[in-house]
Amino acid sequence: MRLELLGQSHLLQEAERPTILVVDDEEVIRDLCARALSDYRILQAENGREALDLLGSESIDLLLVDVMMPLMNGLDLLLKVKERDPDQLVIVMTGYADKEIILRALKADADDFIQKPLSLLQLKSSVEKALEKRQLRQELQQLKSLDRLKSEFLGLISHKLRTPTTVLSLFMQNLASGAVAIDSPEFASAVKAMREEADYLANLIQDLLIYSEVILQEQTPKLALGDLREIALTVLAEKRQVAAQRGISLISSLQGNWPRLALDRRRIAFAISALLDNAIKFTPRGGQVVLAGETSTDGLQIVIRDTGIGIPAEELPRVFEKFYQIDPAQAGQVRGFGLGLFYARQFVQDHRGTMTLESIPGAGTTVTITLPRKPGRS
Repeated sequence: MRLELLGQSHLLQEAERPTILVVDDEEVIRDLCARALSDYRILQAENGREALDLLGSESIDLLLVDVMMPLMNGLDLLLKVKERDPDQLVIVMTGYADKEIILRALKADADDFIQKPLSLLQLKSSVEKALEKRQLRQELQQLKSLDRLKSEFLGLISHKLRTPTTVLSLFMQNLASGAVAIDSPEFASAVKAMREEADYLANLIQDLLIYSEVILQEQTPKLALGDLREIALTVLAEKRQVAAQRGISLISSLQGNWPRLALDRRRIAFAISALLDNAIKFTPRGGQVVLAGETSTDGLQIVIRDTGIGIPAEELPRVFEKFYQIDPAQAGQVRGFGLGLFYARQFVQDHRGTMTLESIPGAGTTVTITLPRKPGRS
């Protein structure tokens, strides 16, 4: 048990430490950098091609790249890395004080330049400054994104709240004016409609609280060791009452003990909740929503499958767009905010996971969340 806890603690620490990839054909240089940067998670590659392969499978915060290497030199690697991701941090190392090499590296948008023989103090300082600079840039981008989202969200809120409040106001005016007799069928119908609009309004307010707590306030995932199966079953239990009211069966086939992962519990719970809400919303009375899953050596999967109306093929490319909502009745009054699937996928991607969606009109929809066992950050 103690060994298991130590392993889980190490897993979480690895998820939180920045990852640095040292690319140099000389093993002694790679080992020297690894020792000097022992506070970070260090990966090593002996040439540019090996480095590109690692970039495709690992979450790398910063590359330390030597210029002169076989197969692919450091400047060519720098160009390819920046083509893939202009924000990827790259510090160039070289034993050649050639002005042309320095200029080429800077023109290729290298984040810093270190000359060999390496000064360990300069190496640590350059890495710290580069990571701090990126952190500040990310925080500025998050603030700008948050301001834009708040403006869009406030506009959407005013639009969504206007309909139920207007309907409630009209119904109450009619009842107050005496236009509808208390003992008439019209009165019972009006009270039923008012109750439905009040329930919808309460649900909107609940959604607002969730979005303000999970989305508008905290932009960085907070990782802690968690049980994905337990989170999924807890969310499923919260949906049973709503599903029962709509005449829909909720079925779980999650079995066994699942390994603990470094997770942001609120964000993963939000993603699963949003998918279950959609499945229930678009499944007719008498239908089923199934929560399944499995574990493998590479990762964990949660699968949500429904027997609902499905999604037309032309709609599939847009279902994860922000504020986009499917309107099967073409009534132009789709309830909700159209943010569930957008943030569900984003939160899964925050864990270096993937979300896939398959649907057949009239036969239902299947959504699969896959999370890797290895820790990482987006």
